[in-house]
Parts: sequence; C-alpha cells; structure tokens
Amino acid sequence: MIRIENISKSFGATPVLKNLNFDVPDGRITALLGANGAGKTSCLRIICGLLKADSGRVLVGDADPAQDPMAARRQLGVVGDREGLYERLTVREYLASFAQMQGLGGVELADALSAVREELELEALWDRRMKGFSQGERMKVSLARALVHRPPHLILDEPTRGLDVLAVRLLRKTLLRLRAAGTTILFSSHVMPEVAELSDRVLVMAAGQIVGSGTPQELAAETGCDNLEDSFVALAYGQRPAAEQGELA
Repeated sequence: MIRIENISKSFGATPVLKNLNFDVPDGRITALLGANGAGKTSCLRIICGLLKADSGRVLVGDADPAQDPMAARRQLGVVGDREGLYERLTVREYLASFAQMQGLGGVELADALSAVREELELEALWDRRMKGFSQGERMKVSLARALVHRPPHLILDEPTRGLDVLAVRLLRKTLLRLRAAGTTILFSSHVMPEVAELSDRVLVMAAGQIVGSGTPQELAAETGCDNLEDSFVALAYGQRPAAEQGELA
C-alpha cells in the first residue's frame, strides 16, 4: 500500500498541494485525474522521494521516502520522463545498470533481464543503442527499467503522452497483467478514456486537493453525470451537466 498523510507543498508563496490524504490499495490501479497544474506530478515526485513535502508523511509499504529513500525506492518502479535514457547504451546495457543499482547480480540479474525482455517484447531492440528511438520504444525501455527489479509498487506520470495506438495497447496490457499479479499501481493522467478503462479507483485532483474519489461509476452517481469527463468537470470546476443547467440543445 502507498499512503499519503496530510501532505502539503508550496513553491515560494504558491501552494501546489494542500493537505492531501489518500491510500493506494494493494493490487489495484489508482488514477490521479486532473488538469495540467492540478498537482499530480508534484504529488508523485514526493512519493518517489524526488521532492520534499513541507509537511505530512508518505509511506511506500513500510518505508518513508523522506526518512529512508533507498528503502522506498527498492519497493518502487517509476515511469516518468522518457527523455532520461542514456542514448549511447544498448537496451541490454541500460537495463543491466539499473538492475545492478537495485542490488541484482549473477543469475538473479540474468533472470531479471530475460524476464523483462520477454514481457515487454524487447527482442528487436535489445542490442540497439537507444539514440533515435521512437516515443513508443522509449516508453517500453522506461517501463522495463521500472520493472526489472520486480517492485511491488509502480508509479507512472502521464504514461501514454505522445504514444501511438500500438504502444498504448502494449502499456495497457502490461498494467492489467501487473495488477492481476498483485502489483500496486498509481498513475497520473488527464486522458478520460484511459482513466475510465484502467482504473479501479479514481482520485480527482484540482488546485492541489482531492475533490472526489471512487470508481468511475461511483463518481458518475455522485455528480449525476453520464460519463467520467462530465463527472470530472463537475467535481474539479463545479460545473453541472448541461441538462441540469438548462442549456439549449
């Protein structure tokens, strides 16, 4: 489980997170849904230990990233900026270096590399240097990097941004397989169909706060809306469905 307890964060005089509280239950996919600037990325960076909160506490399993970042990172796989790939390395070399940073070696390292190569269909890329990779190829490598040490928790920041249809389908299939195997997944997005299809639970963020939570169906029932997009607009912006506002067709 990932637990967020009373997290607040400001940049100068500008608050970006305001007393956040939520849990990400084990073996489920939870989505942070919000517009750009809602605070999604700041929240994820605090969970990963890349950003320090002004107040509050995060737990990743039994580890606090602020107190023991290495223990937390061993329990986390993170898919963030796909521009951080070392383009002079082959995929094999790159993933091996990250696996070794997580303490894998010998037979364990070889088995981990073999498994992630097969699961993410990396055979054609395996011994290629990464310079010139497409967005879809970069996503596959970023996801492989996050999974190579078999973490129980996975965090993804807008993972489908810039991807084509085939890459999105592969990512979706991988996330659903990981959930079935018990991985705890938290991802951020502002793409409604993606959130509706993948999520067991949706957390709606606006102005650094959670303004709604539940399944897509529960959010629709709460807001009286027919779909997740209308539910999001109602919760994040206080705008009711058009029919309730008496708008003309």
